[in-house]
Amino acid sequence: MEINTLLDKTIAIAREAGAFIRRERQSFDLNKVEHKGFNDLVSYVDKEAEKIVVRGLQEIMPEAGFITEEGTINKDGEVYNWIVDPLDGTTNFVHGVPVFSVSIALMKEGEIVLGVVYEVNNNECFYATKGGGAFCNDTPIGVSPTPSLASGLIATGFPYSAFEEVDKYLGLLKDIIQHSHGVRRIGSAAVDLCYVAAGRMDGYFEYNLNSYDVAGGVIILQEAGGKVTDFSGGDDYVFGRELVGSNEKIHEELLGTVRNHW
Repeated sequence: MEINTLLDKTIAIAREAGAFIRRERQSFDLNKVEHKGFNDLVSYVDKEAEKIVVRGLQEIMPEAGFITEEGTINKDGEVYNWIVDPLDGTTNFVHGVPVFSVSIALMKEGEIVLGVVYEVNNNECFYATKGGGAFCNDTPIGVSPTPSLASGLIATGFPYSAFEEVDKYLGLLKDIIQHSHGVRRIGSAAVDLCYVAAGRMDGYFEYNLNSYDVAGGVIILQEAGGKVTDFSGGDDYVFGRELVGSNEKIHEELLGTVRNHW
């Protein structure tokens, strides 16, 4: 299938799942929340949204495998694999905080070639294909021109587990707070990456991530002119559980600050 046709169909699937999530949020009962682990929440909404996404993606590319957060399917593709987070920002969702998203990425032989992140509440669909640029609701987007960390607004995520690293993280957070315009914790890694891509934020860092948290947003940020690395400055940022993303101009400074503490 031609990549732009595939992209259009993926966007439609993300929007369908997002519409389901939006409807369910109106009458959601906090008592229906389950715990996959300490502070790791899940609900029937996550699971049903994932089924919507998986079913739609299987129809358009039956040969592809899947990496999904909720594990509703177990299939490895020889060439293509979808990486799906049906509800990135579940904690926000269950508490009624209006920032959560559907994130979908397509990996071809280990390289991400397509990404879609649909932020449900603002009805903003961010998307990109390899070499095709980045967009939000059909409008091209690009990273900010901010030249330094001192004039940048930085996104991050607070740890909800892996607390053995929390002291290092708090030291890093203190350093960045003191040497930037500020730090924001939105609650969806996929949205964080897209906000950097759109120039709303200038950089982002987080650890204890999963591939489905970041895969969709990574290609969107890269196609918007940004840079993404792991904490060592390498390229193990999809499966390496740590990521620094930026507008590229502040990347070495932000990365250096992270490495001073990690």
